[in-house]
Amino acid sequence: MIALRLSEIAAAVGGELHGEDVVVRGAAYVDSRSPLPDGLFVAVVGERTDGHEYADGAHAVLGSRPTSAPTVVVADPVTALGRLARHVLDRLDVTVLALTGSQGKTGTKDYLAAVLRTLAGEEAVVATTANHNNELGVPMTALRAGESTRFLVVEMGARGIGHIAELCRIAPPAVAAVLNVGTAHVGEFGGREQIAQAKGEIVEALPADGTAVLNADDELVAAMAPRTAAQVLTFGVGGAVRWSDLRLDALGRPAFVLEHDGSAASVQLLQTGSHQVQNAAAAAAMALAVGFTLDDVGRALAGAAAASPWRMEVSERADGLVVVNDAYNANPESMRAALEALMAVGRGDGARPRRTVAVLGEMKELGPEHETGHRAVGRAAAEMGVDVLVVVGSAARGIADGSAEAAEPVGEVIVTAGREEAADWVRQNAGPEDVVLVKASRGAALEWVADQVLEETTR
Repeated sequence: MIALRLSEIAAAVGGELHGEDVVVRGAAYVDSRSPLPDGLFVAVVGERTDGHEYADGAHAVLGSRPTSAPTVVVADPVTALGRLARHVLDRLDVTVLALTGSQGKTGTKDYLAAVLRTLAGEEAVVATTANHNNELGVPMTALRAGESTRFLVVEMGARGIGHIAELCRIAPPAVAAVLNVGTAHVGEFGGREQIAQAKGEIVEALPADGTAVLNADDELVAAMAPRTAAQVLTFGVGGAVRWSDLRLDALGRPAFVLEHDGSAASVQLLQTGSHQVQNAAAAAAMALAVGFTLDDVGRALAGAAAASPWRMEVSERADGLVVVNDAYNANPESMRAALEALMAVGRGDGARPRRTVAVLGEMKELGPEHETGHRAVGRAAAEMGVDVLVVVGSAARGIADGSAEAAEPVGEVIVTAGREEAADWVRQNAGPEDVVLVKASRGAALEWVADQVLEETTR
């Protein structure tokens, strides 16, 4: 963050300074357990905690009442945080690249950040970390930008109409991408059309000289083109940025030829799953929109290491068991993509196929589609030929029911009471010739199962 006195911050957000006029040089944060040196603690009042009660020892505070530390007092600290972020961005020469979608946001963001860091330098790029994609996370990300920052890569999420439009007022994008419109959060929105309405706000925020990056293969995304004054660059099988000659190696990592405007570049990704190709193509389109060449983008993609935990992490236990940890989040579309990756790893090079074990938990926030979505995943597992299905918890029971509805159900289905029982089953029954996928919504915390299985060295 650029250095600002608290009095400058107060003026920027319409607040009142209480206490010493210290200089804030560190970024903003909301977790008092992880303070940032010279940073700005944002005291948020939640349902169960009041951030003001944890302000002791903070360098500076943005809150709704005075604290023991120097404090800028405002009516709403969250709104003020957004105003401060916009104030800082207006003072910097930074290109904002924003993206949204029902799935693939983090993977695409990680690819784009890696490409830009490779081509522009590590210090030139600030990108969203963890799940900081809401009204707190976006301004906190923006406030990490400084004088050396050239590109700000921002992941944007939404829980309703108007949310992304507000985030774009905080961090106005020059390039904005919509990856897809799926069923994630459909329970909150009421349907895919409403999700599309909300996601499309990101391209409505673009200036005429900006670029909207749209998924040509998703009809609800492609239909957003008339909603923007910016130029449109599409990606996908039917897009301007496309791929061909897709192949998977023994660990399911894709190699392909990336194509745009008559040029082509060979790419070998380091991550598992054919769905990574779409994420990489979206990132490539965004990088092309800010002036980088296809050759340079392809080269940078090939060196892009995984940057976020629990997303298609492939690990091998000492005895040879392979675990695919994709436990960060889940919806029906991402479940299907993960199952396809599991089957790709299971097939390997064809000489020594592995038994495939899918450990699947609840997908949250599906609303009235909860039962249908879980049954669809179970049917997909059966249709793909998964060998063993381990269902975690009664809330995910529909996955087992969906498998039973298929023409050829999964051969072995185990419904467990919770993650402890699921981990016990895998430890006792999976071995060196198997590959295990672990996936569910964030609330299920199934990364613990992956960790438990990887720690087991003997059957």
